[in-house]
Amino acid sequence: MAPMTRNRGIPLEGVERTWVPDDVIALYYSQRASPGGLLITEGIPPSLEASGMPGVPGLFHDAQIEGWRKVVDKVHARGGFIYAQLWHAGRVTLPHFTGTEVVSASATPWETDEKFPFRTPAGEKVAYRDFPPVAMTAAHIANTTADFVRAAKSAIELGFDGVEINGGNGNLLDQFLHSNLNTRKDSYGGGSVETRSKFVLDLVAAVSAAIGPSNLAIRLEPAGLYQGTYGEERVETWSYLSRELASIYQGDNKLSYVHFIEPRFDRIEAEAERFNKTWSLPTVSNEPFRAIFKSAGIPCFSCGGWSDSNAQDAIVARWDGVVFAKWFASNPDLPERLRLGKPLHTYDRSRFYGSWDGVRERGYTDYPTWEEEEEEGNEGERAAATIANGAIN
Repeated sequence: MAPMTRNRGIPLEGVERTWVPDDVIALYYSQRASPGGLLITEGIPPSLEASGMPGVPGLFHDAQIEGWRKVVDKVHARGGFIYAQLWHAGRVTLPHFTGTEVVSASATPWETDEKFPFRTPAGEKVAYRDFPPVAMTAAHIANTTADFVRAAKSAIELGFDGVEINGGNGNLLDQFLHSNLNTRKDSYGGGSVETRSKFVLDLVAAVSAAIGPSNLAIRLEPAGLYQGTYGEERVETWSYLSRELASIYQGDNKLSYVHFIEPRFDRIEAEAERFNKTWSLPTVSNEPFRAIFKSAGIPCFSCGGWSDSNAQDAIVARWDGVVFAKWFASNPDLPERLRLGKPLHTYDRSRFYGSWDGVRERGYTDYPTWEEEEEEGNEGERAAATIANGAIN
């Protein structure tokens, strides 16, 4: 299961802007657990500053640690595995929800009038560009790295099977990798592939040293256009980053896996002129980067666009793992449905990000398994037959 922000955390009493996982969240994950199956959690902020949205449980308070322990125990009880994805939203945060200044690789303002998807505590809809980020200092980068290390160690200690660092989706690590957002002039600067990649490589090294590379994975999105990521030299940047990771973490020290987000061709086509200037290969694909990791024996997962109709294609393409998002939201028994060829339950997109009517379970933990659906159908048929027999008699 892919990491999916669901905004179902509950506020921690007496502590502002801090959200914790509870029994409802534990139920959600346990419903989707299966023997041998891997669940990747929603992005978990390792600090208050990192939190990109309300309702997202972090991993920086004791109450959050205990809440995630319940989740992990429930998943393990069903024979599943679960990785904690650590996530810093960078310039996609608001001070209203963090109580801190907005930070990023550089003080690059938003180009558009895009508004934050949630209302502020005062009920306002505000634009990102009205709260521009400040460039992280070297000391701030070190503190952020320490936050990731601390959260990763907590994740392993409480029972998570591993940790995935989110290096895509337009979040903080992605912001360092894109030259249009990273205009620094120091050793982390956006002027070369080496300096753009330094923060990611340093962070992976620090977390790996703390929990072991076999317990660590990373998510990458070379062709992403989300959150204003329009950097130049994409192929060159992600090729360099992939070669460095593959050369450092191989053999007995290889990473657990690399999780690729597939190109969104609808977005690429919509901004073709701008994107094509940043991509130097005739075909837009993750294959060149996967080949680098494959040479080092590092497993690679593919996420994006997979369903019951085409998942077999990923197997034919010899991906080591196929990652599902929205179909897992509405099908808690997705692996079993795929195995048996059962139809997939449709999802309610309006319930993806939170419970706007206050009913957290709706569109979250109330989706049926295929067996429950069939039993409901059988009951309906039996009821109809009873009515028909009564009419005949």
